[in-house]
Amino acid sequence: MPDDRPTPPSADPAPVVAPAVPEADESFSVLAALRSPRRLRTEVLAGLVVALALIPEAIAFSVIAGVDPRVGLFASFTMAVTIAFLGGRPAMISAATGAVALVVAPVAREHGVDHLMATIVLAGVIQVALALLGVARLMRFIPRSVMVGFVNALAILVLMSQVPHVVGVPWLVYPLVAVGVLVIVLLPRWTTAVPPPLVAVVLLTGAAVLAGLDVPTVGDEGALPESLPSLLWPDVPPTLDTLRTIAPFAVAVAFVGLLESLLTAKLVDDITDTHSDKTREAWGQGGANIVTGLFGGMGGCAVIGQTMMNVKISGARTRISTFLAGVFLLVLVVGLGDVVAVIPMAALVAVMIMVSVGAFDWHSVHPRTLRRMPRSETAVMLTTVVVTVASHNLAYGVLAGVLLAMVLFARRVAHVTTVTRLDASDDDGRRVYAVEGQLFFASSNDLVYQFDYAGDPDDVVIDMSRAHVWDASTVATLDAITHKYATRGKTVTIVGMDAHSAERHGRLAGNLGAGH
Repeated sequence: MPDDRPTPPSADPAPVVAPAVPEADESFSVLAALRSPRRLRTEVLAGLVVALALIPEAIAFSVIAGVDPRVGLFASFTMAVTIAFLGGRPAMISAATGAVALVVAPVAREHGVDHLMATIVLAGVIQVALALLGVARLMRFIPRSVMVGFVNALAILVLMSQVPHVVGVPWLVYPLVAVGVLVIVLLPRWTTAVPPPLVAVVLLTGAAVLAGLDVPTVGDEGALPESLPSLLWPDVPPTLDTLRTIAPFAVAVAFVGLLESLLTAKLVDDITDTHSDKTREAWGQGGANIVTGLFGGMGGCAVIGQTMMNVKISGARTRISTFLAGVFLLVLVVGLGDVVAVIPMAALVAVMIMVSVGAFDWHSVHPRTLRRMPRSETAVMLTTVVVTVASHNLAYGVLAGVLLAMVLFARRVAHVTTVTRLDASDDDGRRVYAVEGQLFFASSNDLVYQFDYAGDPDDVVIDMSRAHVWDASTVATLDAITHKYATRGKTVTIVGMDAHSAERHGRLAGNLGAGH
């Protein structure tokens, strides 16, 4: 921090040192990137690499959702371009995702593309509403162990998504993948002028075309669009029946999309050591989904794999890379579809394998870390990973991890609550109990069994000066204790409550039903 003390007259003025935070923030400035050819080149090439990686995944997610590949490709274009302007996390990539595809698949299958579009538009509206209600603030309740599990699960899912491209394929695919991985690993030792993934894609594509290798290509994944997306309104009847049909899926898309996007934003915050506007990101995701739905896309959210490729591997830091990822995607599939179609899938598999390796938190599974980490923290992390990978649904995994963390936390806190029986401070025959700890539903349930109702004298004092009352369950327990003593003709006096506990106790005591 700057020293505000006056400089002695005889001393030379201290040199002015620019603070670290503005310099860090400057790296995220679009104008600064436009003024720097080196940084602009990084942003442009990063956007190109991401666009190449988005193509096969968008097609694959379209298959999952049961729609034409153009629906997924257009969704990736509109999501990336829109979030570049509306989002709260620079350099984060949003596009069509598997999580959203799984949610909307029943809508497309049973009701058609128009109902799918209406679902995405409604999901976007819900996301905007949730953002205005402050849903981003709920991120503070997600423990670090859940975040680590989220990252590790996503890395595993990215790796698993590549398995179909390396099973039952010509043997030439395997050396191509190996060469691609080596290029990405070794190239940074010589130069960082261009992103290693881009070099790997260009090198392997050139080798496959010149050698006439018969290996799976991007074109084998599905037909690429030949025209630009057009703005249109979903052709669905504006009735309550339509709303009842699409609303459950829209709510699911809204929550899954926000959860994945906000967690990914937090991950990028940690990698870049900066802070993003989570509320803006929430309503930005909503706006992007509204635009995507109106352009016939299948909706989406932040994508961890391409985001890690953009930020961690390619070194992008501004909205330029996000915007260009969407623009390049459209140019590639519409204008250069024939060229993109010959890219071997082995090249993109190599890129995604390294994205998975880079995204995984290897420190979290190191034996030394596991020995030091409390078992409860490890259990929460593993639960998040297992549920996410098993269900292929990030929302389920994160929800399971948060619930387990809450239960384990409540269990720990419950065991640090104590009741100590003290001798009376005088000879008037009083019995004094000192209660210590945080009293809530988990810790106060056993409180009623800590008193000697039959053996205590007629005057009992409960000292709460080292305790805090958090909920109605604790007040009901104190009522039950008082009632048990009263049935034996004994009087209980509760003393020492802090202001908040006293206010809660005074408002609720005697009004929660019969003693128990």
